[in-house]
Amino acid sequence: MMPGSTTKDAVMRVASFSLLILSSPSLVCDAFQQSSCIIGHNRHPVGTGLPIRSSNNHSLHTNANVNNNNNGKRTGGINNIISSSNNNSKLYVSTEQDQEKETTTTTTTVITEKKLPGTAVLDKPWKDLGFEFRDTNAHVKLTWKEGEGWSKPELVKEPYVNVHIGATALHYGQACFEGLKAFTHKDGDVYCFRPEENAARMQSSCRRIMMPEVPTEMFCDAVKTVVRENIEYVPPYGSDGALYIRPLLFGSGSRIGLQPADEYNLIILAMPVADYYKGGLSNPVDALIIKNYDRAAPQGVGAVKVAGNYAADLLPNQLSKQKGFPIGLYLDAKTQQYIEEFSTSNFVGIDNTNKRYITPSSPSVLPSITNKSLMQIATDEGYTVEARDVKLDELESFDEVLAVGTAVVVTPVGSATILDDCEKSTKGDENNIVYEFGDDHHDELGETTKTLYKIVREIQNGERDDIHGWNMKVDY
Repeated sequence: MMPGSTTKDAVMRVASFSLLILSSPSLVCDAFQQSSCIIGHNRHPVGTGLPIRSSNNHSLHTNANVNNNNNGKRTGGINNIISSSNNNSKLYVSTEQDQEKETTTTTTTVITEKKLPGTAVLDKPWKDLGFEFRDTNAHVKLTWKEGEGWSKPELVKEPYVNVHIGATALHYGQACFEGLKAFTHKDGDVYCFRPEENAARMQSSCRRIMMPEVPTEMFCDAVKTVVRENIEYVPPYGSDGALYIRPLLFGSGSRIGLQPADEYNLIILAMPVADYYKGGLSNPVDALIIKNYDRAAPQGVGAVKVAGNYAADLLPNQLSKQKGFPIGLYLDAKTQQYIEEFSTSNFVGIDNTNKRYITPSSPSVLPSITNKSLMQIATDEGYTVEARDVKLDELESFDEVLAVGTAVVVTPVGSATILDDCEKSTKGDENNIVYEFGDDHHDELGETTKTLYKIVREIQNGERDDIHGWNMKVDY
């Protein structure tokens, strides 16, 4: 103790330090975030809520306590909890006074409590989530402005976007999006499946409708950020779920004349989902071959993931379901003699006799990342992969037919029907043309379907060697 000082003076100094914490938490945050005095990582329990920021603000909670022990020492402590990024950073300022020696010791410690995958409290069990929107902690936002380029990413809590009434996305449909998933592996690590491919496909969409491209590294970093900020919403290993990630890029600048905007927003949101069909693979579904609507024009935007492509499918998709067909299959718009793709998925035909994997190659078909992955897996398994024009009458030769995409991964198709009259005919009418796939029991899963699904899911879940380097780790 300094000459002339007293125990009371020491207590006053500690109290002053405590007031500094209360009045300037950001200073304390800055100081202790850069310190190396983190002495442990305690995992917080299920259901612990964490403050979310849309900027770099911190939240501060204060608890004070004073205790007496039996050794003539009087101790006091002030605990300040500072939440930042993925951690609950707890700042502990404790004092110990030795009345015999008239000394006071102040100890400051920072302990972080790490959030973990699968610890969010939800309204349903993980396996029952389905595939629908759920609010999470935050989404990531980046803005591009003419003459400035891309901003740094920011985290936004509110699930709303403030958009100018003249935005090109609203008037001219200048918008594109992507879809990918993150999975928890058995060791607790989290990985995204092939995000570089999503970045490349979004860049293709940007070139087609004149939007600024998002660099691959920026795209992947933003994906990592949104996963990290919502890490407790990544379904746990063994639940068969995933964190679905939806990057959305749209023209936010105002234009009334037809021209590109001067401002664009990239929004990346994330939500937990279960298998699209409960149990993973569904029983084979019946497809309707759509003859009275086209998905995309031969030289249009069918090969890019722009928002309007999906709006065009809403009506025929709904009409197909009303007739008892869960999925629709489109033909080429010019001749209606070639298969293109299902409503939201690529088409795959399997010829088991000759071990062939056949998928349409068309400038009107969106290149599916799931299909690209399955093509590689089929090659690894000894199949001949053919990406080419596929005539409608080739349906007779396929043993198995699959609809493949990010959401469903693989949907087995048991039959495909052409209605005798698109408006009046119904499912089961004797004049319809029906193509059936598989053996006599068309409601059973094909062996190739099961094998392809099993392998890709094992890679995604970290249960099989990732020999092609498809998984991107997300540190949290």
